[in-house]
Amino acid sequence: MDARDIIIRPWITEKSTALMQDRKYTFEVHPDANKVQIKKAVEEIFKVKVLKVNTMRVPGKLRRVGRFVGRKPDRKKAIVTLAEGQSIPIFEGV
Repeated sequence: MDARDIIIRPWITEKSTALMQDRKYTFEVHPDANKVQIKKAVEEIFKVKVLKVNTMRVPGKLRRVGRFVGRKPDRKKAIVTLAEGQSIPIFEGV
């Protein structure tokens, strides 16, 4: 997999925005990606030094439209901790 295939999008929530003060950035990642692949992808794309990667699976929620029941897809997210003095510029305006 290419680095751009592993990192799908940034995960912007109130909680993830608060974690940015501690140099922790959250991304939605490919479900089959492991921590080593995620670390290499973030370092390659954003040119930063990654210290730690925490991953978790987010189960999809049930959704209803009238009598029809559907399900949102399961996702995987990663919280990436950067080295001292490092930051990712795309998150600076958030």
